[in-house]
Amino acid sequence: MMDFLTPELIALMFAAGVLAGFVDAIAGGGGLITLPILLSVGLSPVQAIATNKLQGSFGTFAATVNFVRKGHLDIRDWIFPIVMTFIGAASGVLVLRSVDNTFLVNAIPFLLIAVALYFLFQRKLGEEDRHQRINRSVFALIFGAGIGFYDGFFGPGAGSFYTLAFVSLLGFNMIRATAHTKMLNFTSNFASLLFFILGDSLIWSVGLVMAAGQIFGGYLGSNMTMRHGTKIVRPLLVIVSILMTVKLIHANPDHILRQLFDAAVLSFSTVFFS
Repeated sequence: MMDFLTPELIALMFAAGVLAGFVDAIAGGGGLITLPILLSVGLSPVQAIATNKLQGSFGTFAATVNFVRKGHLDIRDWIFPIVMTFIGAASGVLVLRSVDNTFLVNAIPFLLIAVALYFLFQRKLGEEDRHQRINRSVFALIFGAGIGFYDGFFGPGAGSFYTLAFVSLLGFNMIRATAHTKMLNFTSNFASLLFFILGDSLIWSVGLVMAAGQIFGGYLGSNMTMRHGTKIVRPLLVIVSILMTVKLIHANPDHILRQLFDAAVLSFSTVFFS
């Protein structure tokens, strides 16, 4: 497999890892960058997803470590949520092997649109800490395990969902929410990765080249978040959520949103070009 990695491809994979790690550390959605590239170089869908989990784990780990070092995150206070997220993600991977994910493919675009609209119109949201609505144990049991399960089972938008939960339910400001999102995102990525390693689906040479870029990008992105806070996180969350929605409905011609879009384009063409 090492013969497959030409110098040009190594440079491309590293650059993709840097960019994805940077974006992922701020708003999530780095897979929008890396998955298409992994598929374009000839990896099968299973290999691409598995290798993406490998390189993505390094990026979320680098961002988490940086947030810890800068005092925005104390992992010792979050052991229970981490454990529940790990269990949820591992369960999601196991269920994925026996259950069709068609329902999630159809439902997630609507949830991502809701996330985008929520952060778009709540302009003051996340600028400072607010009232906490639930305690951490309840958060861990419902949202740590629940979003972790989703990340192991399907995945797109998990970072956005974590951030939304931290901001709206625990009252975190955007920097704290992003820091804690990276912690749980790494946990669910790592849990999923372990199962892919056992399944021997990883292309290690490709994943490790991209992982090196992810480490660099995750460090840069977490620094950018700490420096600019809501000014950069909120717009990127909105943009990434919309892009993930577009990607999901583009890949699913039977999705109702895709059908509505195609119908609108056809109507427009009929009116203006007939």
